[in-house]
Amino acid sequence: MSEERLPAAYTTNMREMLGQEADAFLDSYTVRRTQGLRFNRLKSTSSFNLRASEHTLSLFGLEPVPWCPEGYYYEEPARPGRHPYHAAGLYYIQEPSAMSAAELLSPLPGETVLDLAAAPGGKTTHIAALMKGQGLLISNEIHPERAKILAENVERLGLSNTIVTSGTPGELSLRFPQTFDRIMLDAPCSGEGMFRKDPAAALEWSPKHVEMCAARQWDILQDAYIMLKPGGTLAYSTCTFNRIENEEVIARFTDSYPDMELITSKRLWPHLQKGEGHFVALLRKGGSEETEQSRSKRSTGSGRGKTGPRTNSTLRDAFQQFQAWAAIELPGFACQGVPLLFGESLYLLPESFKDTLHVGLLDGLRVPRAGLHIAHLKKNRIEPAHALAMALQPEQSARSYDMTEGGVEIHAWLRGESLPVPAELHGWTLVSVDGLPVGWGKASSGQLKNHLPKGLRILKAHIDEQ
Repeated sequence: MSEERLPAAYTTNMREMLGQEADAFLDSYTVRRTQGLRFNRLKSTSSFNLRASEHTLSLFGLEPVPWCPEGYYYEEPARPGRHPYHAAGLYYIQEPSAMSAAELLSPLPGETVLDLAAAPGGKTTHIAALMKGQGLLISNEIHPERAKILAENVERLGLSNTIVTSGTPGELSLRFPQTFDRIMLDAPCSGEGMFRKDPAAALEWSPKHVEMCAARQWDILQDAYIMLKPGGTLAYSTCTFNRIENEEVIARFTDSYPDMELITSKRLWPHLQKGEGHFVALLRKGGSEETEQSRSKRSTGSGRGKTGPRTNSTLRDAFQQFQAWAAIELPGFACQGVPLLFGESLYLLPESFKDTLHVGLLDGLRVPRAGLHIAHLKKNRIEPAHALAMALQPEQSARSYDMTEGGVEIHAWLRGESLPVPAELHGWTLVSVDGLPVGWGKASSGQLKNHLPKGLRILKAHIDEQ
């Protein structure tokens, strides 16, 4: 994209902002955009997975991203989104600059974390990996269709401690006042860092649109403030360059909330670093104790009591049925968490819902993914969920069947085909590629019946964050 195709008001703003650097910045639009992937730390816990990661490095000629230990650049014509390892959740296709936000937030295992505007899932999956699957991550996306894509990426990468919600920031702040140790707000913005990837985004840009985005960012930040614990940290990020949506929004926030301290801010520029550009600010909320009022609000869940699915006899029977099944079929799987039943679908909420939170907090909230989906109940029998397979390691299953990434079997499997297997293999079997689970099969009479969900049976790149 040449400078002439950029909005005139935008180029004027950037020249005023960057001065002598402006020419180099604007020239970056004539260079091919950068592409990257980030390895999924949750999938790198065995020697098989490490070998798969090393193979990926050489397969796609990956080069390290300086600000993210798991991040790598790749160049066309490499297509890692179409490789079986992508379907297995070994990595996430993500624009390299965007990897800086979760690294700066630096969540820890066991914490309670919120990703407030999360789709398509780049930062959510990064946060969950840094948390090592421990604690609670609530990943929210207000738009239902984008929330569905978010839930699919959460499932593919094997996240077990993550709840996907689809509510407004206001709905969440009523339920979760002073709840989160860390909050990621990748704010909706004017997308100036997307112009090189999507020239159509430049056509939608205007000074009025920038002001509208800043107003929306301010509204969301106020709800984020309510949900952040005293002593907690907030990462505010955008993929835009102007000061109005970045430094000026943060200045207004800290002026209006004196207990919010700006710890640091970071900019990545496409003419200085290899990436599309990003802004991240890290802030900390003062204080260390919750007020009695906030504890009371959270314990009642905005008027909702603690009754509900946990005391339901149908739920209790369903969970006991799953536990009995898992004791035989998944000897290495720990059934820890709070069970929740939606129709025939059984989920496990993270352990936090036994302690500081309760199931009633989710009442009336759209929840596309209520923790880890573990099973479907089919006429008094258990059918394990695809999400459970993606969250396991082969050694946790009583039976497993492994394929190689370069063989014909894995491609047949991802098309939904059944496979011939040894006759002695019988029952539910965790199917994997080079040690990375890709789903369930059920073996009988020398055939492994494919239970890959129909919506996943075309090997293609998922809609990842670019």
